[in-house]
Amino acid sequence: MSEKNNPNNLPGVDKAEVISDQQINEVSVYDQSLKSATQELIKYGVLEAVNKPNLYKTCIQRVSEVDNILSPLDLKMKIDDVRGLVFLLVSKDQTNEEEHQDDWQHPLVRRQRMNLEQSLMVAILRQHFVAHELDAGIGDHRAIVHLDELLPQLNQFLGATGSDAKEDKRLRLLLDQLKNYGLVSEIDENEKVTIKPLIAHLANPENLKGLIAALEKHQKEQVLL
Repeated sequence: MSEKNNPNNLPGVDKAEVISDQQINEVSVYDQSLKSATQELIKYGVLEAVNKPNLYKTCIQRVSEVDNILSPLDLKMKIDDVRGLVFLLVSKDQTNEEEHQDDWQHPLVRRQRMNLEQSLMVAILRQHFVAHELDAGIGDHRAIVHLDELLPQLNQFLGATGSDAKEDKRLRLLLDQLKNYGLVSEIDENEKVTIKPLIAHLANPENLKGLIAALEKHQKEQVLL
C-alpha cells in the first residue's frame, strides 16, 4: 500500500478506514449528549426546555435512542412539546395501576402515594395553573402565585389552626414536598412560587375535582351539625 493511500503511515490500513481525531471527538460529544440527557431524565423524571434547553433538545431529537435506553428499566419517555417538557412514564404493562392513572410517576417515588393534604394542595395549584393557561395560553411558564393567595384556600379545606405561624408553616411544608415532585419552584424572596407545567400531567383533573367537591360537601355537613 502506498503512502499516498495511507497518509497516516499505518501499515495495512486504507485511508477510508482511518478515523480522524475530529471525527472521534464528534462521535464522543454526540454520545455524551445522549448520556447526559438520559441520566438527567432518569434522575429527576422530567426535563424542561426552559431550564435545560440542550438536554431537552437532545431528547426530542433522539427519541428512539432514549427509549431504547429506558426500555430495560420498564420506562418510556413522553413529550409535551407545547409546554416544553419531557418526562418519564412507567410502562403500562409493568404496572397494575388503573388505566386512568396519572400520567407522570417518577420511578423513584412511584410506589409512594400523596396524602390528603398533598393532594389538596395539588388540586389548588392546578386550579391556578389552568386559570393561567386560559389567560396566557398553553406553554407560558409564568404561572406564579403568591403564598397569600394559597393560604386562605388551604385553610378553607383543612381548617384554621388559630395560629398564623402554624398555618404558614403547614403551607410551606406542603409546597416543599411538592417541589420534590417537580410541581413547584422554590419560594422566592417575594413569597411567590412558580407552578411547573408538569402539574398538567401528574394531576388527574377529575380526581382532583372530586376531592374538592367531597371536601366542600363535608364542610357544609359540618356546618349543619
